[in-house]
Amino acid sequence: MNVEVLVYALLVIFVVLSIVVLGRLALDNYLKWLEANRRANELLHSVLTSEQYRQLTRNGYLDIPSPRDSGCVYRVPRAQGLVGVIEQGRRKMSLCLQSLEWVPDADMVVMHKLMIEADEETYLQTANKIPRISAGDCDD
Repeated sequence: MNVEVLVYALLVIFVVLSIVVLGRLALDNYLKWLEANRRANELLHSVLTSEQYRQLTRNGYLDIPSPRDSGCVYRVPRAQGLVGVIEQGRRKMSLCLQSLEWVPDADMVVMHKLMIEADEETYLQTANKIPRISAGDCDD
């Protein structure tokens, strides 16, 4: 009987310690995530003009004009997702470009902006292109 009580007590201690350790790991990861997002938002705020920052927060996207084509705009979403290529006011295609590891959404916006403005050609070569499908393009 005493052995059973001892085994039960050890099992309870093990479970409690496991919960404490896992809780601590989760808290540490959450705190790192918060800090990464804080730094990313600071960087975003410093890279964008006031008008660009307002557009991003108000509309949920940032329009970045093409450095080489005055009729083309890249529509970068606030949250990670597809970048729209807008030509003459119409979506021509979407682009998919992701990091290999997790980064905050604000860092992705900065990454798209800097890559487009610094080397648009490499940006386009690197991104996966998703053509726009219109209703007339589908067969019944």
